[in-house]
Amino acid sequence: MFLDKDDNIDPEFVRSMTGEEERQRKLAVEEAVRQILRNVGEDPDREGLERTPERIARMYDEILGGYWVDPVALVNEALFDVKYDEMIVVRDIEFYSMCEHHMLPFFGKAHVAYVPRDKVIGLSKIPRIVEMFARRLQVQERMTQQIAELLSQVLDPQGVGVVVEGAHMCSMMRGVRKENARMVTSAMLGNFKDNSKTRNEFMDHLRRPRIEGA
Repeated sequence: MFLDKDDNIDPEFVRSMTGEEERQRKLAVEEAVRQILRNVGEDPDREGLERTPERIARMYDEILGGYWVDPVALVNEALFDVKYDEMIVVRDIEFYSMCEHHMLPFFGKAHVAYVPRDKVIGLSKIPRIVEMFARRLQVQERMTQQIAELLSQVLDPQGVGVVVEGAHMCSMMRGVRKENARMVTSAMLGNFKDNSKTRNEFMDHLRRPRIEGA
């Protein structure tokens, strides 16, 4: 039911992983980091780098933790029957992700909106959904679409709109080296795609200044 075509999750693998398999996976990451350090001309056994492979393995567990999140469990018991059919917007959701092409960070804000049909989702779940998809090797275009599609599947709303603004280190510190360039992507489903009035209302919300202190 939940993004089983292009989603990068394999929850059955995660559920079946034993403690020993988890330990071996982390050791494999550590050894891979040691190989990289050797091949860029460093000594992985010198004092400053001695524990770097271990630190990176732990870091990857954290910043790529979205692979281990089951979306079914994430939204479980957070759907509510509510008689409400106006737009709901959650804006300025900070995210941090990793570009799959160079494994460098990209980061920014996501803005998510939907028009309910007969269900709403708990407020905290929308930022958690954004985080789940951000904490993987990603491209911003796919991440934007995944957020919209999951909300559409779990809520069956009248429509979903997602806009993501991101700054990409792969273009800021290498390649074209343009530090002020920002990428904006959007995914519009249902009446956000078919009805310009709904889409424009969403965009108007994004142009409004933040509430002072919010």
